[in-house]
Amino acid sequence: MTTTHPREASRPRARRLLSRLAAAIVVGTLAFGGASAASADDETDAPTPADPIVHFSVSTGSGTPIEPDGPLVSTITLANDTGSTLTAGSVALQIGRDALTNREALDQWLDEGTTSGTFHTLATEPTPVIDRETTDTMTVVVDAVELGDLDEGVYPIRARLSGASTAVAGGESLQWNLTASTVLVIAESGGRDSAVLVPITATPENGSLLTADELSALTAEGGALAGQLDAVSGTTAVLAIDPAIPAAIRILGTRAPDTATRWLSELEALPNEVFALQFGDADATVQAHAGLPEPLATPDLTPLLLADDFPPAEELVDATPAPTSTADAEATLPDNEQLTTLIGAEQGLLWPRSDVTTADLAVFGDYFGEDVTTILPSTSFIGASAGRMTVDGHDALVADATASARLSAAVEATDPAVLDRELTAAAGHLFFAAGGATPTILALDRSETRSPSAVRAALSAFASPAVTLDELRAAPPSSATPTRADSIDRVPGLNAMLADEERLTEFATILTEPAQLLSPTRIRVLRAIGVGLDDAAFTAAVAAQEERARTTLDAVGIQQPKPVQLFTSAAPLPVWVRNDLPWDVNLSLLGTPSDLRLDIQPVTEVTAPPAGSTRVDIPIEARVASGDVQVTFRLTSPTGVPIGQAATADVTLRADWEGIGLGILGGVIALLLVLGTIRTVRRRRTQSEATDEAEPATDDAGER
Repeated sequence: MTTTHPREASRPRARRLLSRLAAAIVVGTLAFGGASAASADDETDAPTPADPIVHFSVSTGSGTPIEPDGPLVSTITLANDTGSTLTAGSVALQIGRDALTNREALDQWLDEGTTSGTFHTLATEPTPVIDRETTDTMTVVVDAVELGDLDEGVYPIRARLSGASTAVAGGESLQWNLTASTVLVIAESGGRDSAVLVPITATPENGSLLTADELSALTAEGGALAGQLDAVSGTTAVLAIDPAIPAAIRILGTRAPDTATRWLSELEALPNEVFALQFGDADATVQAHAGLPEPLATPDLTPLLLADDFPPAEELVDATPAPTSTADAEATLPDNEQLTTLIGAEQGLLWPRSDVTTADLAVFGDYFGEDVTTILPSTSFIGASAGRMTVDGHDALVADATASARLSAAVEATDPAVLDRELTAAAGHLFFAAGGATPTILALDRSETRSPSAVRAALSAFASPAVTLDELRAAPPSSATPTRADSIDRVPGLNAMLADEERLTEFATILTEPAQLLSPTRIRVLRAIGVGLDDAAFTAAVAAQEERARTTLDAVGIQQPKPVQLFTSAAPLPVWVRNDLPWDVNLSLLGTPSDLRLDIQPVTEVTAPPAGSTRVDIPIEARVASGDVQVTFRLTSPTGVPIGQAATADVTLRADWEGIGLGILGGVIALLLVLGTIRTVRRRRTQSEATDEAEPATDDAGER
């Protein structure tokens, strides 16, 4: 399944170098499909990803075992990615008659193309002419007689291409002498039962629950969840489902996309055995390491429900309804259990990360009951093989780690040669793992990028119809000793997120319904400790959650007040309260002056609408005289929890200006009154004197 170095045609070295320079050709080794490249006969340059090359691979049925004395059917694939025609050549199919002895020898052969022992040619076939940028396949059938008397085992197979060439600049030709490798597994029919566990998860962009748009994309034709459901349908795979997926669909009620509700119905109708992962695929191991007295609970999702999304069931309408019946039918909202339950799921199964200890298994018993069965890879135990194990009375189902890793790599493949390589490797490892009292367990890694066609191919090859969870859990157990895997300590990260969650719990008292903030926060914490996250992804998830907590705690606060000058003895002081949350918040605004010259209302209740700033007018009153006073404002929740940072307003008092102004005004008015009175008196006196002088003259005239 691997291409090797192309070997150039024989010609003088100088001419060859000139041809290389003229054509600007770089040729070299390409690892393709699963086995390593063999050495080229001539020294060549290293390839770059853009080099035009010929791909060469061989498949013996993706490692599917054949019975002893059965024929060998091999598929040879040639892909000509060069710019010229690949001429006809020949391919020789060879087998090493010494079986590979163990897993290490298997990996060395498939990954490096090296093994001890000699090879025998089984068949030689001509290859067709292949046009540029096209692919062709050919089938080579070898009769059991040609194979000889081979015992059960895993045998190295290789195909060697020779005689094929492509044209290069200058009229020269480039020979492609390539080698591809695979294995042949010979086993008794029906003797290798195995179960395949398939986890199905989906991560929302916001880290909480999948949105309607995300569900629509995931469950539509071509979506990741739709593809996984199609891949497992008709197989006997055991499904491990994150209950956050059905919860995200059910919580939307009538707003859920039709494709999502149909996907959930089809999932629940599958005959496959199903069990639930922890909500958000949270890891129980890190919780045990952190010493939590109980596992982190699934958050209450009911406060996130919208009544409009759950209309009441249609009732029969009476032709003559009672005129006094005015009560409206009310919607019945699902409870938390109805939102998160997986119908028909097996109980008592836990699938955490692999770095467990004996003490952790005991803690799992405290968390989930003593009858809990923990699913772990064989690397979690010293010298353990796949099957059922007990550790101090605690049950575990052990998956073959190496075969599972190969199968997990296979289901990610979109290249048929890569898929064949990994399936072949998984089949070889499964052969070495088989033979115990319990069927072999294969467990796929958590992934949201699997190829549906590759998943179906893997399940068709490895999911045995007869294997059930009950059979696995009832098999005779073997004793085992856990060995903790090397990984970063995740406890500090979990503790940091829980500390932030405590602060957010206090902060959320400003909300009418605190669960609107706290439930998504808990879900994000659970996802941040997800089993499928590697160390780098875990570190990033913790950092993102801490940043989100800081942003949320800073979402409500007081905008810095501007300096204020007070020219009267009493006036309102404006304060702006910022609310960046998507919900109304209830706050108490506390004001404290730095000087007794200013009286201020000590507490003002505030309801701030979402995504904006709210003006709050605080009554203040100057007591005595002028001066500069600082007023400190603080926000608290209705329960007294400090919210945001305090802010200080500078207030300049001119409280005596009003009295002085009134005094001056009163004096002016009094002066004007006095002046007016004096003027009036003088005017009347003048008029009186003028009258007295005129009266004697009148008398004299009368006497004459």
